[in-house]
Amino acid sequence: MPTGEELRDLAIKAIKKKRDFWNHVIAYCIVNAFLVGIWFWTGAGYFWPGWVLAGWGIGVAFNAWDTYGRGSRPITEEEIQREIDRQRRG
Repeated sequence: MPTGEELRDLAIKAIKKKRDFWNHVIAYCIVNAFLVGIWFWTGAGYFWPGWVLAGWGIGVAFNAWDTYGRGSRPITEEEIQREIDRQRRG
């Protein structure tokens, strides 16, 4: 079981990870709104910002999975013991 100081460190790390994710989302929205604006004001032909939206959007999705997905929860003592047992078996 993590000590009070370890729990505090884990909590700070999780909060920082969430803040970093939301900063990433904000940057994504601002930059892509700017690019769509450029596209619109230059004649609104072929929708080239779609490539940036899609490519960067994949990165944001992976960042969201890393921040809020299954692997983002703290490691439990049970998981540690299960991994130790698995490695001992071979």
